[in-house]
Parts: sequence; structure tokens; C-alpha cells
Amino acid sequence: MSSTKESAAPVPFPRYDGDRYDVGESVGHQLVGLVQMMRREVEARMARHGLTDAQWRPLWMIKTGRAATANELAREACIDAGAITRMLDRLEAKGLVERVRSETDRRVVHVRLTEAGELATANIPHVLASVNNDFLHGFSEREWRQLRKLVERMTANGQALQAAQEQAA
Repeated sequence: MSSTKESAAPVPFPRYDGDRYDVGESVGHQLVGLVQMMRREVEARMARHGLTDAQWRPLWMIKTGRAATANELAREACIDAGAITRMLDRLEAKGLVERVRSETDRRVVHVRLTEAGELATANIPHVLASVNNDFLHGFSEREWRQLRKLVERMTANGQALQAAQEQAA
């Protein structure tokens, strides 16, 4: 009879080792590189429609209802109020947005798309879809769904870390 040796509890994978860390094998590094490539491609394609990265993003946030005021835009875009004000000045000068003071609270100024802004935002989802489709070229539907689930798991792990840090503070 042969004896079977029990193995120790498996070490959770992945396990990066700081003493032998290779940034090229880092999933985080790969994701950052991928996002940078995708952003450059989105920026190039948006430029064909006369929109810069700093312009199409807030327009899309307004269009999709993620932000309706300068403060909400600043919070969503993670930039300071001064930068948002300057960006809104440029969008207003291009005739893409208008500022409208709230009728219920005079301190609040809503940002709305103009007719030209509505027309400009019509291209945004098509550009974003085409870039995503081009970067997913050759993927099967199963692979696409699996990739989305894996990214969702990493996102959930990151959210749990942030929640733990907020509770500890």
C-alpha cells in the first residue's frame, strides 16, 4: 500500500511576491495599459466629431443623467470645481450646454444640453461601442461574458477594500 501525503492548504492565487515582482506580469499594469490604449482610440474617434476627451465625457454624463450640476460633474469626473467651471465655459461657448438657475433653489445652477449638444451626444455611444467592439475583435460571446465577470470580481474586491478603509478611518 502506498501512502498518500496530504498537501498543505493551497496558497490563494494569484500571489505576487514583492521580492520578485515583475510589473509586466501585473494584471493591474496590463489593465492600465489597456485603458490608456482605449482612451487614446476613443479620443481620436471623438475628435472626428469635433469633441475632445474633456468635452465628450461631461456631455455624456449630462445626457445619461449622471450629472445635472457643476458640482455633480466635478464629483463624477473627480476633478475640482474650478476646472469644471472652465470646461463648462468652453462647452457653453461652443453652444453645446446652457446653464439654468434652479427655480426652487437660486444657489443651484443646472447644466443642460442645447440642441447642438443633443446632436453632439448622438455620436458618443456609437464611438464607444465601436472602440469596445474593435478591442474585443475575435472574442466569442462566452469569452466576453467571462471577461466581464472577472472584471466585476476584481471591482468587487476593490470596493470591499475601499469600504474596509472607510470603516477603519
